[in-house]
Amino acid sequence: MLGNFTLYPALLLSSAFILGLLIGSFLNVVIMRLPVIMERDYKRDFFSYFDTKPTPAEQEELNKPFNLILPHSHCPKCKVEIKAWQNIPVISYLLLRGKCGSCGTPISKRYPLVELATGILTAIVVWQLGFTWQALAGCFFTWALVALTGIDFDKQLLPDNITLPLLWVGLLINIGGVFTSLQDAVIGAIAGYLSLWLVFHIFKIVTGKDGMGAGDFKILAAIGAWFGWQILPLVILLSAAVGAIIGIAWSLAMGRDRNLPIAFGPYLAGAGWIAMLWGDQIIGWYLNVSGLTG
Repeated sequence: MLGNFTLYPALLLSSAFILGLLIGSFLNVVIMRLPVIMERDYKRDFFSYFDTKPTPAEQEELNKPFNLILPHSHCPKCKVEIKAWQNIPVISYLLLRGKCGSCGTPISKRYPLVELATGILTAIVVWQLGFTWQALAGCFFTWALVALTGIDFDKQLLPDNITLPLLWVGLLINIGGVFTSLQDAVIGAIAGYLSLWLVFHIFKIVTGKDGMGAGDFKILAAIGAWFGWQILPLVILLSAAVGAIIGIAWSLAMGRDRNLPIAFGPYLAGAGWIAMLWGDQIIGWYLNVSGLTG
């Protein structure tokens, strides 16, 4: 059965796409619920640490089960539980015409977009890396980045629940040299974290403001752990360039206050994903064009 994936590339790519759609459906849950789970945990810790009691309403809310499984998916307005056939990635959205099957409340377009994007990105990873352990690891890396991107756009938050395991998995897989040597992975993790940590503190000394969050340090550390220190300059340049272009364009088009913070994590994630697949080619092309190679 597995040999068919090698013999029939179309079967491999279509399977990767379908798997990505299913994972994307789960990532929608992660993006929506993980920040809420974290907020509830913070409240419990606050009440426990300061030895205070929540109000009856707060206590009732905290007592309700809330995780990535419970409560089951339901319409936020009419509270009717979503049936299995209404939860098929992308297809259900089209069949329901973008509305709740019970009350007709519009469903956010982001749900099918996240599913579709995850499916396409997963297929691209498999297309580029083939039916290999690298592709399997690359898919996991991609899914983590999708979740981080969605959460950072919503909450300007890059949860340790994702960034730290991502970093450790990068070091773990490179014990076997999946993407780089373990030595380069360790140096990459350290250099990734410290580079943005230094930028943060220099910026704060000069301006008196926080330029970015600690989550940005950790996601760059994770990228360094996965692909080695050599890829970090490319990731920083790509993310800074794209972030600056999109930030300026958004300010001009939407009249956004330039002093308002912009989530930088998605640009780091996008740059890291590009570097995973085409980093060596981009660096090689640059060295060629600049005449730095013989």
